[in-house]
Amino acid sequence: MKEIKLFWLVIGSLINNIAISCVWPLTSIYMHNALGKSLTEVGVVLLLYSGSNVLGSYITGKLFDYVNDYRLTIYGIILSILISISLVMFHGWPAYPIGLIGFGFTTGWTYTMINSLGTTIHHKSGNYVYNMIYMGQNLGVVIGTSVVGFLYNTGVGAIFIFNTVVITIFLAIAILFYQTPKVNVKKKKAAIQNVKMPHVNWIVVMTLFVSLAAAWVVYEQWVSNLSVYMLSLGIPMRDYSYLWTINAALIVIFQMIITRFSKYFHNLYHQVYFGYLFIGFSFLILIFARHYGMFLLAMVVLTLGESTAFPAIPAIINNLTPLPIKGKYQGLNNAWASAGKALGPLIGGIIIDNISYISLFAVSFVTCLIMTILSILLIHPHLKQLNQK
Repeated sequence: MKEIKLFWLVIGSLINNIAISCVWPLTSIYMHNALGKSLTEVGVVLLLYSGSNVLGSYITGKLFDYVNDYRLTIYGIILSILISISLVMFHGWPAYPIGLIGFGFTTGWTYTMINSLGTTIHHKSGNYVYNMIYMGQNLGVVIGTSVVGFLYNTGVGAIFIFNTVVITIFLAIAILFYQTPKVNVKKKKAAIQNVKMPHVNWIVVMTLFVSLAAAWVVYEQWVSNLSVYMLSLGIPMRDYSYLWTINAALIVIFQMIITRFSKYFHNLYHQVYFGYLFIGFSFLILIFARHYGMFLLAMVVLTLGESTAFPAIPAIINNLTPLPIKGKYQGLNNAWASAGKALGPLIGGIIIDNISYISLFAVSFVTCLIMTILSILLIHPHLKQLNQK
């Protein structure tokens, strides 16, 4: 059996993120405005949502190295469909947060499967594979955020009907195109038990995981709390959704440029440092933003940062991890990112409720600066010693 075609993996990434991006722009505003919950309560629900995403990512990443990855993918997608159907019918309180937590588990599951299946593609470089997967994710965000901006006034049920349809399409694609070459499970388990991550690789990988979690704590302020802030300035929900459409469109453009000139980028770590700095600069702009043009500028800067940092990290992890445990570490990559996503809304909500939005933006900017400096100090001395796989 041949390798999975990268094209179908990218399409799966696109569709999966259409479904995800229909949920996260909706949640804060829906719970705050329609269900009457405070931003701190919203933060707690999003914490549980992302916590379940962490759990789904970790469990699936571990299972990928031991069991049939084709069946594992199919089961995850089917479970997503069932939860999405339940949210069509039940989206009040507390049904909505309960369904959301289940949805977080299954999207962590499928997201990790896509990244882990990317490690089975050997005819392209890891950098190219994960740049393309990331581009697919953000094409999905373009479509998903555009749809939710128009469907929000129709009703939450309509959004989850749309979600159910697109995830069903994902299921059909996975059934037809996601079968991988069969492996000897006993030999695979024996290889996992005997393999050891080089210590220097482990230091760099863990530094990347911690910095990635911190980056997502900061990034989540854009996702969860900024919508309420913009509404308080008289900027409508549709304009907030357009920011994410622009974000995803720019990511596609930036990724095409990065992919086109990837052979000139010999050090992926520089991409990570550069990206973290620009994510921070977006919050520096937000401190002074009072009209839509400034929010648009901040979004462009944010996009430049995330499009360089986030796809580089799974590619680095793929290079540094031994073959038998690649699935585990791709799962951990998503789990650490999800941990940041979990803590972000809660931390942001607490700062906003007790101090102000401007203080939140300032803290986010300083966090990115510190994170970049610490990453350089912890990673750079080890670069020559790394055992690339």
